[in-house]
Amino acid sequence: MNSKIISIGAFLGCLGVALGAFGAHALKTKLTPEMLAIWHTGVEYHFGHALALILIGLIAGQVKTKSVKFAAGSILGGIVVFSGSLYAYATTGTTAFAMITPIGGVLFMLGWLTLAVTLWHHAS
Repeated sequence: MNSKIISIGAFLGCLGVALGAFGAHALKTKLTPEMLAIWHTGVEYHFGHALALILIGLIAGQVKTKSVKFAAGSILGGIVVFSGSLYAYATTGTTAFAMITPIGGVLFMLGWLTLAVTLWHHAS
């Protein structure tokens, strides 16, 4: 178990719940339905990948390789870039933020793929 990765995942899970509640209550009357949906997408990916970090932290106790930590870093970067850019875009309408969202998606995919390949090789 890697307590630091688990702790980061748990903190980000808490933050995801807070941002979800903020969007549902404080932003409900301030954003258009389209922008509120974008905010909600950011929250969904944020929260789901916070849980993934907790899972990776648990895996890190059994599979002690740098690639597991790399996967965690990629997932963390994905949360910051993907969800963060969607939060910024939804609240400001600045399209430049939306243009960097795919970078976060690539970081998510890189993290998942790294984890899959690492576990595949570890099982062999």
